[in-house]
Amino acid sequence: QVQLAESGGGLVQAGGSLRLSCVASGRTFSGYAMGWFRQAPGKEREFVAGINWRGFSTGYGDSVKGRFTISRDNAKNTVWLQMNSLKPEDTAVYCCAARLGSVGALAYEYEYWGQGTQVTVSS
Repeated sequence: QVQLAESGGGLVQAGGSLRLSCVASGRTFSGYAMGWFRQAPGKEREFVAGINWRGFSTGYGDSVKGRFTISRDNAKNTVWLQMNSLKPEDTAVYCCAARLGSVGALAYEYEYWGQGTQVTVSS
């Protein structure tokens, strides 16, 4: 089992920035690709960003490209999502997820999920 715990969410004005963290515990973090997904009320879960185990391969959802950056430090079992130029439409619960293998953009590909952290962007 891999346990994931997100933090860093909050309320921010449009144009502002937030940095989300996801810390993994439990079994080894080794070999796991990590992803960030978000879900707003009444909407489908959306892929935000993903990063492979070694950190050299990343992927982003179209709506966040150029604004969000995913990174990781395996020594700290931590993945971050730096979110800049935030927009009200970025408001959602953000969850991190883990899967063995390469980066995936589909939620069903991920085995482990955190509880999520709320991000609210005011206009």
